[in-house]
Order: sequence, then structure tokens, then C-alpha cells
Amino acid sequence: MRCKLMLPLKSSAVAIYCSSLSEHNCKRHNTNASYITQRKPKRGWIWNQFFVLEEHIGPDAQYVGKLHSNSDKGDGSVRYILSGEGAGTIFIIDEVTGDIHAAKSLDRERKSHYVLHAQALDRYTEEALEPKSEFIIKVQDINDNAPKFPEGPFVVSVPEMSEVGTSVIQITATDADDPTYGNSARIVYSILQGQPYFSVDPKTGIIRTALTNMDREAKEHYAVVIQAKDMAGQVGGLSGSTTVNITLSDVNDNPPKFPQKNYQLYVPESAQVGKPVGKIKANDEDLGVNADIKYTIINSEGANTFSISSDRDTREGVISLKKPLNYERKKTYTLHIEATNTHADPRFTYLGPFKDTAALKITVGDVDEPPVFSMEYYIMDVYENAPAGTEVGVVTARDPDSRNSPVRYFMGNKEEEEEEEGEEEKEVGGVRYFTIDGVSGVIRTTQPLDREAQPWHNITVMASEVDNPSLLSQVAVTTQVLDVNDNAPEVAADEEVIVCESSRPGQVIQTITAVDKDDFANGQRFSFALPSQLPANPNFTLKDNEDSTASIVARRRRFSHLTQELYRLAVVVWDGGEPTLSGTSTLTLRVCPCRGHGRARTCQGEAFLTAAGLSTGALVAILLCVAILLAIVVLFITLRRSKKEPLIFSEEDIRENVVTYDDEGGGEEDTEAFDIAALRNPAGAEELKFRRDVRPESRQRRRHHRHRPPREGGAPRGLSREEEEEEEEREELELEKERLDAADVHEFIKQKLVEADLDASVPPYDSLQTYAYEGQGSPAGSISSLDSPAGARSGEGECDFLDDWGPQFQGLAGLCGEATAEATAEATAEAAAAASEAAVTNGGGDQALPI
Repeated sequence: MRCKLMLPLKSSAVAIYCSSLSEHNCKRHNTNASYITQRKPKRGWIWNQFFVLEEHIGPDAQYVGKLHSNSDKGDGSVRYILSGEGAGTIFIIDEVTGDIHAAKSLDRERKSHYVLHAQALDRYTEEALEPKSEFIIKVQDINDNAPKFPEGPFVVSVPEMSEVGTSVIQITATDADDPTYGNSARIVYSILQGQPYFSVDPKTGIIRTALTNMDREAKEHYAVVIQAKDMAGQVGGLSGSTTVNITLSDVNDNPPKFPQKNYQLYVPESAQVGKPVGKIKANDEDLGVNADIKYTIINSEGANTFSISSDRDTREGVISLKKPLNYERKKTYTLHIEATNTHADPRFTYLGPFKDTAALKITVGDVDEPPVFSMEYYIMDVYENAPAGTEVGVVTARDPDSRNSPVRYFMGNKEEEEEEEGEEEKEVGGVRYFTIDGVSGVIRTTQPLDREAQPWHNITVMASEVDNPSLLSQVAVTTQVLDVNDNAPEVAADEEVIVCESSRPGQVIQTITAVDKDDFANGQRFSFALPSQLPANPNFTLKDNEDSTASIVARRRRFSHLTQELYRLAVVVWDGGEPTLSGTSTLTLRVCPCRGHGRARTCQGEAFLTAAGLSTGALVAILLCVAILLAIVVLFITLRRSKKEPLIFSEEDIRENVVTYDDEGGGEEDTEAFDIAALRNPAGAEELKFRRDVRPESRQRRRHHRHRPPREGGAPRGLSREEEEEEEEREELELEKERLDAADVHEFIKQKLVEADLDASVPPYDSLQTYAYEGQGSPAGSISSLDSPAGARSGEGECDFLDDWGPQFQGLAGLCGEATAEATAEATAEAAAAASEAAVTNGGGDQALPI
């Protein structure tokens, strides 16, 4: 059906032309025309929208509508022009009549409307008869698109045994047609395959369960086909379909079941404890954790001897042995085994108990077993030094079989001995220390044992049946060696005994203890004494403290390491055992200076090293480094001296009149006042120098100088001429020496100062010569104790009072003692010299001295 709408130009009248109009289209256009008629236009024509059907497949172009202007008289003077979307390609207009046609088939789903512009022109002048006006051509929809689902198939799951109406999944289809026009896009869902198990909501597309008690074990997978149809499902509508694969997921709705109620198992009595002996399995049709089974032995007869565990991989019950089997005691066992689900679902308890039971009969097989000892291990003891053949103990074993075969005993192939680190590996084999009677099982020693060498012995005893020697059993036997008093005690000399030089009579030098290899019962009560067969020791004595210790006590005062450094002291020690044993030990006592008034028993040199934290190796390394550094310094100084340039130039040098030195002088007067030859030849100048290292002799030495008495009557008889000249020279030297001793030190220094000022042989640089002079005498006198009256005392006891003044006066006491000893020695020497000189003098005045 086509309709033609003609709008007036500059007039309010509208003419509508319909050709084969349907009643519906004519009513719609009349409504539009009435609207236009009632309003007063402002221009010559007013356009409304046109409609065109999509998917036109006729041979002729589809007529859309007609444009007409009141200025058009039908003489062809008006030309109609169409512009905008699709003008000239999709939509074509007749320039004379204004008819519009669609030259191509349109698709609403691609483009639903087109916007165009119409204009009426004077054909001859090309002037616009009316302004350009816009109108719309809408594409009317037809049902040309079927509903479409997303790409499938869909895969979902739902628990088995779900209630009716349980939602599974929602699927929706889309239709490309216009949902606002007709029923082309109105979709209805239906199920084509999957009934009576599932249903679908026709409007929403939700799939639900439609059957109760769907069992996964009966059927697990379902293929459901869903259809979507437009036109509200009416005949002639288009449709699309998709497949939904639904799987029933497992729930624990099946209890475990044993395939049979009674089982039998054979287990030999030699089966090892803790090892599996058999398996049993219950079936469960569920999956995953819903099929996990726990096995339990519910009767006490079986639970005491056997245990059962679950294998998670195979879901089997593994039966193990808890206790050894004995065919002679019990030949059969009956086990009641229960299988239970570990993850029961309370929703399905109405289906019954989720467990099952079965009976397992175990038959014990008879096996020839090795002998069995009466104890798992044996502990025995024997005294040390016991003679060979002493009985230690007895082991017993028997044949557990019904035959009760005789048993033979023997030592194992090795003796397990605990050896201390560093000892040599001992001979293995129980026969070294022990032997066993093959029939009675009595263990005896093969030699005397020493507890101090090895207090414990671990041996292995083997037993075998006489009828079947291949069946062996063994047992560990631990033998303790008991102690007897067979070791003499000795003094424990872990540290060196130090004797301080300032020790007094009765002072404790050190407390000593003793050690004994025997155990506490015989070796920890000691008494001490000095050997009675030796004479009394003048230096030390020993005091027994009656508490297993003794004290070394000094018997005299002041020891000197310079006089004697080491002393030997023999000590006898008795133990309190039965019988009583004694031992003699010789101690070495070292004399050295001590700190802290004799309380610190370490020498000063050792104390220094200890305080510094240096060992002997470290001290040697430090001294070696110091020696290397000194050698490097000496080498450096030697090389530096060898590289010095000579001060004197050769005679051929043109600079012979140039004197080079670093000290500043007085100008030209320096070179004129001294002979330049002295600078060129320092060796010659050194010969002209006077000695400045002469000093007067000490008057203290003069006090001990003795002169020969002058000779009377000329030269002695019996001397030659040369001897007389030598005698005169010696006398002149003695006179000169006496003159120098009598000279005042102050005058001597003044004389040396004048000589230095008048010495013309020294180089022309400033020099400083120092002579020390402290002056004469002192009204206060000397504070030295050497020349005091106290220092002149003689006798050993004169300086003893300094020992009582404390450690601050120990050094002064030592000096006092040394001074006393020197004074005594000097007095003895002077007395001997005087006696000798007197003997020479009394020999006669004119007689010649013996040569």
C-alpha cells in the first residue's frame, strides 16, 4: 500500500492522495493532515515523515511518496531537488512530478531512518520557489531476524538429589528486530530436549530441576536443548536454539559397603611388629571426600594384637601387627572391622547409617623360631684384679617352639667396647676378657680386669638351637668392673709452686691436694707428711690440714732467685682405702719476686706477660718485627750517608775559593779570620783540636787510693835505667792526677771555656760546649741511706725492721741488704790489702822487692 501526501504552498489547504491505501495507513495520514490543517503555516509547505518497508525484493523501485508545491501549475516549470542521506543513490526523485522511490532494498537493523532535504526551484531561473525543508524517511521493521543465543554449548552442574525447582542456569537470547513495533522481537522460551528432568521459564529462560531424587549414581550427565521463538511464539515466528550440558554433582548419599561379610587371612607367627600383614576394602559409590572411609577394629580381641589404618589413595584398610604372634599360645584371631564415612551429610540420614561391618578371621602359622632369652638385656659386675675364671653371671635362653630344642651359647663376633679418644684400637672379640659355657650359659673372665683402664665392658651373647644352628638370637650383656684399692695416691701438681723472695718463717707457700685413680670409696681421703727417712728440710716444712689437703710452709725468711732459683720437696701421701697405700711425689718450688707482699703467687715477669695478654709466640713475633724495623732504619741511614756530597771540592774545580755551608756567618770577616785550608782538609784540622772530653776524677775515688811510700836513699838497688825512667813517669802521672783531684771543678770549667774561645782550628760556625757544674757542698747534707749511720750498720738483722713497714718499703729493704753485703765485702778486701801491704813494708828498707 502506498500513499501520497501533498502539502500546499502558501495556503492552509492540504491535499492527500492515497493509492491503494489501507485503512490503517489512511487513518494515520489523515491524523497528520488534520494536525497540519488546524495550524497556520509560516511558509508555503510543511513536510512530515515518510515510511518505507525494509527488505523490499520486488522488480520495481519501491514508491515512497510525492513532493508537490502550489507553485507547480503542471507545466513543468518547477524542478524538485532532493539532498541528504541516501539522496541520488538510495532515494531517487522525479524532478518534474516530485515522486520519490527507493532504488535499493533497505535493512532496518543496519539503519533505521534517513534524514533528507527537499527544495522547489524555478526551472528557468533556478530561483528557489520555497526554502529548503527537512523531512525523515523511516524504515519500517519486518520480522526478518531470528532470536540468537550466546555461543554455546553451556556446561553447568547441579547437586544430585536436589529439590524440584532448583535453579540450574539462566540463558537469554537476543532479537535484532524492532522491539517497539509489532511482535517481531517478542521472544518465548521452550524446552525441546531434557524433559521430564528439567524445565525452562518461557519468559526469563531460567532452567530448573523438574524431577525429584535425581541420583548421580543412576545418571550423571544430561543434554538439555532450549528454543527461543519470536512473534510471541505464534506460527510463522522465527526461532533459535542452544544446548545446555548439565552434570549432577556428587553428595554423600551412599554408605560404604563390604563386598562380603566374612574374610580370612593367614599370618605367620614370625611376622614383624609394625609391619602390614593384610588389607581389606569397603566400596562407596560416592566420589572425592564423600567416599573417604575410616576403618576401625571394634572388638578388643583383635584391637589388642592388630591395628588398622586407612590408605587415602586406594581407600583400603591396612592391617598391621601390634604385638608378636605366638603359634603355641594362640592360633587364631577374629577381627570385627567397621567402615564409616568420615564426611556424613545430615540431609541424608534418613537413608540409613553410613557404615558397614565385616568379620576377619586371622590364622597364625607355625614357624620354627630362634631361642628367646629370659631378659631383653643383662647387667653384671665383677671386681677388678679377680683371677682368670671368675664367674661373672649366667644368661638363659629357651626354644619357644613346641619341640623345645636344646640351646647352645657362644660369644658374639665382636665386643663393643667404649674407647676413649686417642687410645689405640683394642682387640675385638669377647674371648679376650670373657668366655661363656656353651651349655649352661655361665660367663667367666679370661684374665684379670683393670677398672682404671676400662670400667665397663659391653659384650654380645648369641644363642642357637642345636637342631637348627641357623636360627640365632642375641642379647646385650653389660659388665661393670668394680673397684679395689690398687693405685697409690700422688700429689696433684697442676700449677707451679711459687716461692716469693720476701717469704717469712711460718708463711704458707701453697696448699696442695692429691689424686687417686681409684673411685670415691677408696681414693678421696688423703693424709700428707714429709719422708721420715730424710733429714729435716731447713727451708720448708709440710702441715697436714686433715681435710685431704696440706700446706707448704716456709722455715726461713727471704729467698733469692739469684742465689738459688729451684728447690725440691718430697711429699708422702696416704689414702684411706683398704689396704692403705702411699706414694711419694717430689715438688719443684721456684723462687721469684712477687707482687702484693707475697700474696700473688706469680712472678713479676710472668705477671707482666699475663696482664698484657701475650703468649711466648706472640712476644717472639713482636720482637722479630721490632728487629726488622731497626734493620730497615739502619739501612736507610747508611744509604743516606753514602749519598752525601763531599764538602771539599777538587783542586781543578773552578769554585775552589767558594766555601759552601748552611749556617749564617758574619760575612767576609769569617773567611779572613780563619785559614781556608782547615775547611778543605777536615782530617788535618781534627788533629789540631784539643780534647774537650776531659773531666776531673771523682774525689770519691781518691778516698780509696793508696800511694806508695816515698823511697829513701835514692833509687832502689837492683833496678835498671829503663826501669827507673818508667818509675819516674808513673810518679809524674800520679802527681798530675793528684793535682787534678785537688783542682776545683769551677776553675776547670773556666779553663776549658777559655781554651774554646782561643781555639783557632775550629770551623767558623757557632758551637755550643756544655760543662755541668752543680756547685760545692750542701748545708742539708745527703739524704741517701747508703752514707747514713743506719746504712753503716752491719749484720743481717739491722734491715729486718723494713719488712714490717709494708710492701712500699720492699725495694728499700732489698737495697739495704745489698749495701750491707757490699760494705762487708769491701771491708774484707781492705783488711786483706792492708795485711799484704804491711807484710811488704816490714820486709826491710834497703832490700829489693821480690819479683
